[in-house]
Amino acid sequence: MRVASIYEPVREDLEQVERTLDAIRQAEQFSELRKMLEHVLGGGGKRLRPLMALLAGKFGDYRPEPLVFLAASIELLHTASLVHDDVIDRSSTRRGRPTANALFDNQAAVMLGDFMFAHAADLVARTDNTEVVRLFSRTLMAMVSGELSQDLSAYDYGQDIVSYFERIGGKTASLFAASSEGGAMLAGAPREWVKALYDYGHNLGMAFQIVDDILDFSGDEKEMGKPIGSDLMQGTLTLPSLLLMERSPESNPIKELFRDRRCSKHLAEAVFMVQNSDILEESYAVARDFAQRACAALEPLPDIPARHALGDIADYVLERRA
Repeated sequence: MRVASIYEPVREDLEQVERTLDAIRQAEQFSELRKMLEHVLGGGGKRLRPLMALLAGKFGDYRPEPLVFLAASIELLHTASLVHDDVIDRSSTRRGRPTANALFDNQAAVMLGDFMFAHAADLVARTDNTEVVRLFSRTLMAMVSGELSQDLSAYDYGQDIVSYFERIGGKTASLFAASSEGGAMLAGAPREWVKALYDYGHNLGMAFQIVDDILDFSGDEKEMGKPIGSDLMQGTLTLPSLLLMERSPESNPIKELFRDRRCSKHLAEAVFMVQNSDILEESYAVARDFAQRACAALEPLPDIPARHALGDIADYVLERRA
Protein backbone atom coordinates (compact mmCIF):
# COMPACT_ATOMS: atom_id res chain seq x y z
CA MET A 1 0.00 0.00 0.00
CA ARG A 2 1.26 3.49 -0.85
CA VAL A 3 0.70 5.64 2.22
CA ALA A 4 0.30 8.68 -0.04
CA SER A 5 -2.80 7.15 -1.63
CA ILE A 6 -4.89 7.52 1.52
CA TYR A 7 -4.68 11.31 1.22
CA GLU A 8 -5.79 11.61 -2.41
CA PRO A 9 -9.58 12.08 -1.95
CA VAL A 10 -9.08 15.13 0.33
CA ARG A 11 -5.52 16.30 -0.41
CA GLU A 12 -6.41 19.92 -1.20
CA ASP A 13 -8.51 20.36 1.94
CA LEU A 14 -5.87 18.69 4.10
CA GLU A 15 -3.45 21.32 2.79
CA GLN A 16 -5.98 23.93 3.92
CA VAL A 17 -5.89 22.36 7.38
CA GLU A 18 -2.12 22.91 7.39
CA ARG A 19 -2.62 26.52 6.33
CA THR A 20 -5.10 26.98 9.18
CA LEU A 21 -2.55 25.66 11.66
CA ASP A 22 0.14 27.87 10.09
CA ALA A 23 -2.12 30.89 10.50
CA ILE A 24 -2.51 30.20 14.21
CA ARG A 25 1.26 30.13 14.60
CA GLN A 26 1.89 33.24 12.53
CA ALA A 27 -0.91 35.31 14.09
CA GLU A 28 0.51 35.08 17.58
CA GLN A 29 2.23 38.36 18.49
CA PHE A 30 4.00 37.07 21.60
CA SER A 31 7.28 35.86 20.14
CA GLU A 32 7.98 33.18 22.75
CA LEU A 33 4.52 31.65 22.33
CA ARG A 34 4.90 31.76 18.56
CA LYS A 35 8.22 29.93 18.88
CA MET A 36 6.58 27.26 21.04
CA LEU A 37 3.70 26.83 18.60
CA GLU A 38 6.09 26.53 15.69
CA HIS A 39 7.94 23.76 17.52
CA VAL A 40 4.95 21.60 18.43
CA LEU A 41 2.85 22.20 15.30
CA GLY A 42 5.67 22.30 12.77
CA GLY A 43 7.00 18.80 13.36
CA GLY A 44 4.95 17.18 10.63
CA GLY A 45 3.19 13.92 11.32
CA LYS A 46 0.71 11.84 9.36
CA ARG A 47 -2.33 13.95 10.39
CA LEU A 48 -4.43 10.78 10.51
CA ARG A 49 -7.20 12.24 12.65
CA PRO A 50 -7.81 15.34 10.47
CA LEU A 51 -7.62 13.07 7.44
CA MET A 52 -10.33 10.82 8.87
CA ALA A 53 -12.60 13.80 9.57
CA LEU A 54 -12.31 15.02 5.99
CA LEU A 55 -12.82 11.55 4.51
CA ALA A 56 -15.91 11.01 6.69
CA GLY A 57 -17.31 14.24 5.28
CA LYS A 58 -17.46 12.59 1.87
CA PHE A 59 -20.44 10.49 3.01
CA GLY A 60 -22.88 13.37 2.80
CA ASP A 61 -22.95 17.02 1.79
CA TYR A 62 -19.22 17.74 1.65
CA ARG A 63 -18.68 21.35 2.72
CA PRO A 64 -14.94 22.09 2.96
CA GLU A 65 -14.96 25.12 5.27
CA PRO A 66 -16.60 23.62 8.40
CA LEU A 67 -14.81 20.31 7.80
CA VAL A 68 -11.44 22.09 7.71
CA PHE A 69 -12.33 23.86 10.97
CA LEU A 70 -13.17 20.50 12.55
CA ALA A 71 -10.06 18.79 11.20
CA ALA A 72 -7.75 21.58 12.42
CA SER A 73 -9.50 21.57 15.80
CA ILE A 74 -8.92 17.83 16.15
CA GLU A 75 -5.22 18.18 15.34
CA LEU A 76 -4.85 20.97 17.91
CA LEU A 77 -6.66 18.89 20.53
CA HIS A 78 -4.42 15.92 19.78
CA THR A 79 -1.22 17.98 19.91
CA ALA A 80 -2.25 19.74 23.12
CA SER A 81 -2.86 16.39 24.78
CA LEU A 82 0.61 15.21 23.76
CA VAL A 83 2.19 18.35 25.21
CA HIS A 84 0.45 17.72 28.53
CA ASP A 85 1.36 14.01 28.41
CA ASP A 86 5.03 14.90 28.02
CA VAL A 87 4.87 17.16 31.06
CA ILE A 88 3.22 14.44 33.14
CA ASP A 89 5.68 11.78 31.96
CA ARG A 90 8.69 14.12 32.24
CA SER A 91 9.58 13.15 28.67
CA SER A 92 12.54 14.89 27.06
CA THR A 93 11.95 13.67 23.50
CA ARG A 94 9.03 12.69 21.27
CA ARG A 95 9.59 11.10 17.86
CA GLY A 96 13.27 12.03 18.15
CA ARG A 97 12.62 15.74 18.78
CA PRO A 98 12.88 17.65 22.07
CA THR A 99 9.56 18.03 23.85
CA ALA A 100 8.10 21.44 24.68
CA ASN A 101 8.72 20.89 28.39
CA ALA A 102 12.37 20.03 27.69
CA LEU A 103 12.84 23.26 25.73
CA PHE A 104 10.61 25.69 27.59
CA ASP A 105 10.08 24.14 31.09
CA ASN A 106 7.00 22.42 32.51
CA GLN A 107 4.99 25.48 33.49
CA ALA A 108 5.27 27.05 30.05
CA ALA A 109 4.44 23.72 28.37
CA VAL A 110 1.26 23.33 30.44
CA MET A 111 0.14 26.81 29.43
CA LEU A 112 1.00 26.04 25.80
CA GLY A 113 -1.27 23.01 25.94
CA ASP A 114 -4.03 25.11 27.49
CA PHE A 115 -3.63 27.70 24.72
CA MET A 116 -4.04 25.03 22.05
CA PHE A 117 -7.08 23.53 23.81
CA ALA A 118 -8.68 26.99 23.73
CA HIS A 119 -7.86 27.44 20.04
CA ALA A 120 -9.27 23.99 19.30
CA ALA A 121 -12.54 24.94 21.02
CA ASP A 122 -12.70 28.19 19.03
CA LEU A 123 -12.23 26.34 15.75
CA VAL A 124 -14.85 23.70 16.47
CA ALA A 125 -17.31 26.45 17.44
CA ARG A 126 -16.78 27.96 13.96
CA THR A 127 -18.40 24.87 12.44
CA ASP A 128 -21.71 26.35 13.68
CA ASN A 129 -22.91 22.85 14.58
CA THR A 130 -24.04 22.48 18.17
CA GLU A 131 -23.95 18.68 18.08
CA VAL A 132 -20.35 18.68 16.88
CA VAL A 133 -19.40 21.15 19.63
CA ARG A 134 -21.00 18.80 22.18
CA LEU A 135 -19.12 15.89 20.62
CA PHE A 136 -15.87 17.86 21.05
CA SER A 137 -16.65 18.44 24.74
CA ARG A 138 -17.52 14.80 25.39
CA THR A 139 -14.36 13.68 23.64
CA LEU A 140 -12.16 15.98 25.69
CA MET A 141 -13.75 14.62 28.88
CA ALA A 142 -13.16 11.04 27.71
CA MET A 143 -9.52 11.78 26.88
CA VAL A 144 -8.88 13.39 30.27
CA SER A 145 -10.63 10.52 32.04
CA GLY A 146 -8.44 8.00 30.21
CA GLU A 147 -5.29 9.96 31.02
CA LEU A 148 -6.29 10.29 34.67
CA SER A 149 -6.94 6.56 34.84
CA GLN A 150 -3.46 5.91 33.50
CA ASP A 151 -1.74 8.39 35.78
CA LEU A 152 -3.56 7.38 38.96
CA SER A 153 -2.87 3.70 38.35
CA ALA A 154 0.85 4.15 37.64
CA TYR A 155 3.01 1.40 39.19
CA ASP A 156 -0.10 -0.55 40.19
CA TYR A 157 0.44 -4.12 38.99
CA GLY A 158 -3.06 -5.19 40.05
CA GLN A 159 -4.67 -3.99 36.79
CA ASP A 160 -6.31 -6.21 34.16
CA ILE A 161 -6.88 -6.17 30.41
CA VAL A 162 -10.49 -4.97 30.73
CA SER A 163 -9.36 -1.82 32.57
CA TYR A 164 -6.62 -1.38 29.93
CA PHE A 165 -9.19 -1.42 27.12
CA GLU A 166 -11.34 1.09 29.02
CA ARG A 167 -8.33 3.34 29.54
CA ILE A 168 -7.18 3.40 25.91
CA GLY A 169 -10.79 3.70 24.77
CA GLY A 170 -10.87 7.08 26.48
CA LYS A 171 -7.31 8.25 26.06
CA THR A 172 -6.84 7.35 22.40
CA ALA A 173 -9.83 5.78 20.66
CA SER A 174 -12.27 8.54 21.66
CA LEU A 175 -10.49 11.11 19.47
CA PHE A 176 -10.29 8.73 16.51
CA ALA A 177 -14.03 8.08 16.90
CA ALA A 178 -14.81 11.81 17.18
CA SER A 179 -12.81 12.48 14.01
CA SER A 180 -14.82 10.18 11.77
CA GLU A 181 -18.14 10.67 13.58
CA GLY A 182 -17.77 14.47 13.58
CA GLY A 183 -16.96 14.61 9.89
CA ALA A 184 -20.05 12.56 9.07
CA MET A 185 -22.22 14.73 11.34
CA LEU A 186 -21.05 17.92 9.63
CA ALA A 187 -21.88 16.40 6.25
CA GLY A 188 -25.40 15.54 7.38
CA ALA A 189 -24.82 11.84 6.72
CA PRO A 190 -27.67 9.42 7.56
CA ARG A 191 -27.72 8.34 11.20
CA GLU A 192 -26.70 4.75 10.41
CA TRP A 193 -23.68 6.01 8.48
CA VAL A 194 -22.70 8.31 11.35
CA LYS A 195 -22.88 5.32 13.70
CA ALA A 196 -20.84 3.20 11.27
CA LEU A 197 -18.12 5.86 11.12
CA TYR A 198 -18.09 6.18 14.90
CA ASP A 199 -17.59 2.39 15.17
CA TYR A 200 -14.87 2.58 12.54
CA GLY A 201 -13.00 5.34 14.38
CA HIS A 202 -13.30 3.74 17.81
CA ASN A 203 -12.00 0.36 16.67
CA LEU A 204 -9.24 1.94 14.62
CA GLY A 205 -8.15 3.99 17.63
CA MET A 206 -8.00 0.84 19.76
CA ALA A 207 -5.83 -0.88 17.14
CA PHE A 208 -3.61 2.21 16.86
CA GLN A 209 -2.89 2.32 20.60
CA ILE A 210 -2.23 -1.41 20.85
CA VAL A 211 0.28 -1.18 17.99
CA ASP A 212 1.86 1.79 19.76
CA ASP A 213 2.19 -0.30 22.90
CA ILE A 214 3.69 -3.19 20.94
CA LEU A 215 6.26 -0.86 19.39
CA ASP A 216 7.30 0.21 22.88
CA PHE A 217 8.78 -3.30 23.15
CA SER A 218 9.77 -4.01 19.56
CA GLY A 219 10.33 -0.70 17.77
CA ASP A 220 13.55 0.89 16.67
CA GLU A 221 14.63 3.44 19.27
CA LYS A 222 15.79 5.93 16.61
CA GLU A 223 12.53 5.71 14.70
CA MET A 224 10.44 5.85 17.87
CA GLY A 225 12.48 8.63 19.40
CA LYS A 226 12.32 7.03 22.85
CA PRO A 227 13.94 4.09 24.67
CA ILE A 228 12.45 0.59 24.50
CA GLY A 229 10.30 -0.08 27.56
CA SER A 230 9.42 3.58 28.17
CA ASP A 231 5.88 2.74 29.24
CA LEU A 232 7.07 0.36 31.95
CA MET A 233 9.61 2.94 33.12
CA GLN A 234 6.66 5.32 33.60
CA GLY A 235 4.72 2.66 35.50
CA THR A 236 2.19 2.11 32.70
CA LEU A 237 0.89 -1.39 32.03
CA THR A 238 0.02 -2.06 28.39
CA LEU A 239 -1.29 -5.14 26.60
CA PRO A 240 2.10 -6.89 26.19
CA SER A 241 3.06 -6.31 29.83
CA LEU A 242 -0.39 -7.37 31.06
CA LEU A 243 -0.09 -10.60 29.09
CA LEU A 244 3.30 -11.19 30.71
CA MET A 245 1.72 -10.58 34.11
CA GLU A 246 -0.99 -13.15 33.33
CA ARG A 247 1.55 -15.79 32.33
CA SER A 248 3.89 -15.27 35.26
CA PRO A 249 1.70 -14.04 38.12
CA GLU A 250 4.06 -15.00 40.92
CA SER A 251 7.63 -14.46 39.70
CA ASN A 252 7.46 -11.42 37.46
CA PRO A 253 10.08 -8.70 36.85
CA ILE A 254 7.32 -6.09 36.37
CA LYS A 255 6.26 -6.47 39.99
CA GLU A 256 9.87 -6.05 41.08
CA LEU A 257 10.30 -3.03 38.81
CA PHE A 258 7.19 -1.35 40.19
CA ARG A 259 8.34 -2.03 43.76
CA ASP A 260 11.85 -0.74 43.12
CA ARG A 261 11.48 1.89 40.40
CA ARG A 262 15.18 2.60 40.19
CA CYS A 263 16.29 -0.90 39.14
CA SER A 264 16.95 -1.07 35.40
CA LYS A 265 17.74 -4.81 35.71
CA HIS A 266 14.06 -5.62 36.21
CA LEU A 267 13.08 -3.47 33.22
CA ALA A 268 15.59 -5.23 30.97
CA GLU A 269 14.37 -8.61 32.19
CA ALA A 270 10.71 -7.74 31.48
CA VAL A 271 11.53 -6.49 27.97
CA PHE A 272 13.58 -9.63 27.28
CA MET A 273 10.75 -11.91 28.42
CA VAL A 274 8.21 -10.14 26.23
CA GLN A 275 10.49 -10.09 23.20
CA ASN A 276 11.39 -13.78 23.56
CA SER A 277 7.84 -15.11 23.73
CA ASP A 278 4.74 -15.05 21.54
CA ILE A 279 3.28 -12.13 23.53
CA LEU A 280 3.93 -9.59 20.78
CA GLU A 281 2.29 -11.87 18.19
CA GLU A 282 -0.71 -12.31 20.49
CA SER A 283 -0.92 -8.55 20.97
CA TYR A 284 -0.78 -8.01 17.19
CA ALA A 285 -3.64 -10.48 16.82
CA VAL A 286 -5.74 -8.31 19.15
CA ALA A 287 -4.80 -5.19 17.17
CA ARG A 288 -5.72 -6.94 13.91
CA ASP A 289 -9.08 -7.92 15.37
CA PHE A 290 -9.86 -4.28 16.19
CA ALA A 291 -8.67 -3.18 12.73
CA GLN A 292 -10.90 -5.80 11.11
CA ARG A 293 -13.83 -4.55 13.17
CA ALA A 294 -13.06 -1.05 11.91
CA CYS A 295 -13.14 -2.21 8.29
CA ALA A 296 -16.31 -4.23 8.87
CA ALA A 297 -18.00 -1.10 10.19
CA LEU A 298 -17.48 0.51 6.76
CA GLU A 299 -19.58 -2.11 4.94
CA PRO A 300 -22.90 -0.16 5.03
CA LEU A 301 -21.22 2.87 3.41
CA PRO A 302 -21.26 3.59 -0.34
CA ASP A 303 -18.36 2.30 -2.41
CA ILE A 304 -16.51 5.58 -3.03
CA PRO A 305 -12.79 6.52 -2.89
CA ALA A 306 -13.14 7.84 0.66
CA ARG A 307 -14.28 4.42 1.90
CA HIS A 308 -11.27 2.74 0.28
CA ALA A 309 -8.96 5.34 1.85
CA LEU A 310 -10.43 4.65 5.30
CA GLY A 311 -9.80 0.94 4.79
CA ASP A 312 -6.22 1.69 3.75
CA ILE A 313 -5.71 3.71 6.94
CA ALA A 314 -6.54 0.56 8.92
CA ASP A 315 -3.86 -1.31 6.97
CA TYR A 316 -1.37 1.49 7.61
CA VAL A 317 -2.07 1.46 11.35
CA LEU A 318 -1.16 -2.23 11.53
CA GLU A 319 1.96 -1.83 9.37
CA ARG A 320 3.48 1.30 10.92
CA ARG A 321 6.83 1.09 12.66
CA ALA A 322 6.86 4.42 14.52
